[in-house]
Amino acid sequence: MTIGVVVADDQEIVRTGLTMILNSQPDIEVVGEAADGRRAVELARRLRPDVCLFDIRMPEVDGIEATRRMAGPDVADPLAVVVITTFDLDEYVYAALRAGAKGFLLKDAGTELLGQAVRAAAAGDALIAPSVTARLLEAFAGTGPAGAPAQPIEPLTEREEQILAAVACGRTNAEIAAECYITLSTVKTHIASLMAKLGARNRVEVAMWAYETNRVRAGARRPAKEK
Repeated sequence: MTIGVVVADDQEIVRTGLTMILNSQPDIEVVGEAADGRRAVELARRLRPDVCLFDIRMPEVDGIEATRRMAGPDVADPLAVVVITTFDLDEYVYAALRAGAKGFLLKDAGTELLGQAVRAAAAGDALIAPSVTARLLEAFAGTGPAGAPAQPIEPLTEREEQILAAVACGRTNAEIAAECYITLSTVKTHIASLMAKLGARNRVEVAMWAYETNRVRAGARRPAKEK
């Protein structure tokens, strides 16, 4: 199946470059382009793409509001949104993830990671650029809504805590499976259980919860493997 994408960026040269990169992938096709957030939302609602690729800073409607309109908690039939930006330490990025974005990439992430992020979002997964995951979430974990983080409806198991740490460090499902010596389907089962227990809509919210509860701290490394 071909993954349909709507690309929105106010810089024509960036928008053209992203479109060329995505269209060069055999399983991805850009079905619409927009130079501002308002047009992006209109296109997305009309075309119903598999993935929306939104820049953070756009005129008319910014990437945060566009993300909220397409993927927010009040959206009955949300679309998958990946946020792409030049700024890796920007308060707007955290807000976009809170608004429902399934991924976050820097514009210099490269062709391979861009394709991975789009495919992950289309599959219902999420990907944050591993190079900035820890720094981003640590920087903004304390800037979310006031009050204590929500507690899980059931205690997390030891394995779930391990998977949680891996997700918060930006690991993909395949990397977690390899590191923990478990199958890919088992990883997906654990992540689904984490989302259910935490009331999270996606793994991005799972990662943010890990930082908000100090389960992952600055300098965190790969989770230890069970023997």
